[in-house]
Amino acid sequence: MPRPIILPLAENYRHGEHIAPHCHDRAQLIHAISGVVTVSAREGNWVVPPGRGVWVPAAVEHELRMAGVVRMRTLFVDPGARPDLPRQCQVIEISPLLRELIIRAMDIAPDHPAQGREARIMQLILDEIRVLPVFALHVPSPHSAHLQRLCEALRQAPSEDWGLARAAAHSGLNPRTLTRAFQRETGLSLVQWLRRMRLLASLDALAAGQSVLEVALDLGYDSPSAFSAMFRRTLGVSPSVYFGRTAERW
Repeated sequence: MPRPIILPLAENYRHGEHIAPHCHDRAQLIHAISGVVTVSAREGNWVVPPGRGVWVPAAVEHELRMAGVVRMRTLFVDPGARPDLPRQCQVIEISPLLRELIIRAMDIAPDHPAQGREARIMQLILDEIRVLPVFALHVPSPHSAHLQRLCEALRQAPSEDWGLARAAAHSGLNPRTLTRAFQRETGLSLVQWLRRMRLLASLDALAAGQSVLEVALDLGYDSPSAFSAMFRRTLGVSPSVYFGRTAERW
């Protein structure tokens, strides 16, 4: 039997579960229906909140961490199915059409006919993956040891005031050298990296059941409204709306 271009898999996980580093000979589209999945690889971390998906190319070693009750749907895709499939990890929008196609794919047998409705559904899934918007839900990892140590310190103390002078002193570099090295190795400024790291940390915490107030204070924001404004600018809605919560949780 020819290799199917897509193998679907449905799995559920409890809060805090961890899947150790591994890789596959197929690419993956990991879609979170509920909860938040963090995908970690050598190049950085990608966070998959509900309504989003992360594309992981074949042979990329990665590990998964779950926040909240995670219902995950994964499509394993033959890397030779299309020449223009993404070549790097990235978070993509799961459109209403793609969501329905993934649901249908869960009921399609691996030995489905090469022609017909089932085959067209699989091909349409590939069409959708190629054109969906990519989101900046990725925290890149630097390569040098001194910047790696700095980034780990930032993750451990996200609420503290990490100005350029303090970050430079921690890394043992002068501010100008740090600025250039950080931009070169991550593609982001220190301020951009911090903002993105805090956003991704907030998605984990909110999925685990923390209130917007708790998350805002833990991440160093002056108020829940300041945190919510940042969240809304990035994801288009407030945290309470995004996770389907009522105003009382604020």
